[in-house]
Amino acid sequence: MGRIGWMAAVFALGIGLSSADAAETGRRPNIVVILLDDLGFSDLGCYGGEIRTPNIDRLAAEGVRFTRFYNAARCCPTRASLLTGLYAHQVGLDLNGRTLTHDGATIAELLRSHGYQTAMAGKWHLSETAPLKGNPSGPEHFAWLNHRADRDRPFARLDTYPVARGFDRHFGPIWGVVDYFDPFSLVEGTQSVPEVPEDFYLTDAITAKSVDYIRAMATADQPFFLYVAHCAPHWPLHARPEDIARYRNTYRDGWHAMRRDRYRRQIERGLIDPKRYPLPALMGHGPDWDALGPEDRAHESALMAVHAAMVDRIDQGVGAMIESLRTTGQLENTAIFLLADNGASPERYRDPGFDRASTTREGRPIQYRGRFDPGPETTWGYIGSRWANAANTPFRYWKAESFEGGCHTPMIIRWPAGPIPRPGSTTDRIGHVIDLMPTCLELAGAAYPKTFEGHRIRPVEGQSLVAILRGQETIQPRPLFFEHEGGRAVIASGWKLVARRGGPWELYHLDQDATETRDLAGAQPERVREMEDLWQSWARRVGARRPADSRGH
Repeated sequence: MGRIGWMAAVFALGIGLSSADAAETGRRPNIVVILLDDLGFSDLGCYGGEIRTPNIDRLAAEGVRFTRFYNAARCCPTRASLLTGLYAHQVGLDLNGRTLTHDGATIAELLRSHGYQTAMAGKWHLSETAPLKGNPSGPEHFAWLNHRADRDRPFARLDTYPVARGFDRHFGPIWGVVDYFDPFSLVEGTQSVPEVPEDFYLTDAITAKSVDYIRAMATADQPFFLYVAHCAPHWPLHARPEDIARYRNTYRDGWHAMRRDRYRRQIERGLIDPKRYPLPALMGHGPDWDALGPEDRAHESALMAVHAAMVDRIDQGVGAMIESLRTTGQLENTAIFLLADNGASPERYRDPGFDRASTTREGRPIQYRGRFDPGPETTWGYIGSRWANAANTPFRYWKAESFEGGCHTPMIIRWPAGPIPRPGSTTDRIGHVIDLMPTCLELAGAAYPKTFEGHRIRPVEGQSLVAILRGQETIQPRPLFFEHEGGRAVIASGWKLVARRGGPWELYHLDQDATETRDLAGAQPERVREMEDLWQSWARRVGARRPADSRGH
């Protein structure tokens, strides 16, 4: 049996997790997980970006950055995998808008059963969401979405809300898309929040609630787990004017210039090796920068400026959370994880519907089409595919794809009281969001059970990252698998087999070609067959869709 075949046999059984000691100090750490939404791989300053992120950069300088960390390429699947340590297909979230099942337990549920306080601020997106009367563009649904009717109506089944899945407290939206100034589906616990203050901005509200939670939980003897799930910088592009002003002229030279500058900084800072990370041609739909007229260039650069402003505001919030941990005496014994749910988004919806409002609460129309000054509540902007590809420098593609631009996330871990040997270092050890569950359990000195609250749960698929934090090798080589809406991939033994929806398999030697520029499928048909067999075996085991055209290339 070849190496890949042996790995398949091991992982077909699932991986269990035994109890481990907690922090070497003997004191169980607090755990804070900060998740950003639709963030480009190179958006953060510490990953080569020009956006001001001094507080996140500080986390990186005092912790470790991963250069090969993976997500599930889309909002719901990543959140499901992060919280359960399982592939999203195993817990009902192979597609967006479905309900997290009880085939797995959440980090919050297991840590709470081991004496942790638990809280969540931000986007849930793990409950089934459905339009009123089944019509996403019907008048009843728009009245609900536009805050004009049914304000007390639950946004999903209450027994699927975060407070029913292990969180003592939760504030944030249940659905996935929001008006940042007046969000739909906002709840506190199980209660709808029918109105917000005039100066409300969701990112700031998530920060404020996180700070409140930290201050409250810091007064108790038990450690705490806090999950901060930002909506930003997911579209619509909404930001405060003072944040937008900082970036008004930053992107006037276009996406090619931004991409070249980010790539150069990534190389200069030792984040990537240009021999392993050659820069592919920029991808995207529609006219390229040189074909745009002055007005269209101004509009496009303004869209990217608002995206940057949204990331900037998150960073300000991270600074506030760090300060609250410091002033409560919790900072040194708090493990902080920061990552993203997928790559930057190419999406540009031109009309309202389902989760996209048609008017504000007051009845002002929302503009989707044409040129406009993005940022306020009355506009619904997107960065689009070319900015998205540039934001994912040096990778190809974007959100929802199993290529690196869709599923490769920044990942930072800071834990001063822990085993990180060289603060400010990077690691190229491979990790995945399924690894958060076993990592948190090891930090807490807790074991992963076979059953939870009367439900038999699946064996955890991830493996703890604590060994990597110690500077050691990963515990065991393992393949990683991807499938979303027909896009699919497997990474094993330094190679990646990947395909777009309805497309042929492509083969890349990631250890030599990390940006997927040289397709070797035609030259290595035997490796393609072996890796496809591995993917097919996994897909059968977890219930992933197996398109009829997945054979061949």
